[in-house]
Amino acid sequence: MRNTAFVASALAAALSAAAMTSVQAQDTEKCYGVAKAGQNDCKAGAHDCKAQSEVDADPDSFVLLPVGTCKKIDGASLQPQG
Repeated sequence: MRNTAFVASALAAALSAAAMTSVQAQDTEKCYGVAKAGQNDCKAGAHDCKAQSEVDADPDSFVLLPVGTCKKIDGASLQPQG
C-alpha cells in the first residue's frame, strides 16, 4: 500500500508540473492524497502554503491535475480525507 501511494505521489507530482505549464486553471481539479512531501499546491490541514506538506500522500494536501486524471490514480481522492 505504501509503495502504491509513493508511486502515485511521484506520478501526481510529475503530472502536476506538466499541468501547471500546459493546462488552464479551469481544466484542472484538486487531487488529494497523492502529493509528495513538499509538492502540494495549496493550503491543507496544518499548513497554509504551497510546498509545505511534510509527508508523502497527505490526505489533506492536494495537487492540481488535469480533469479526470485523479480518478485514475490508486489512493487518490477529489475530497480531503483527513
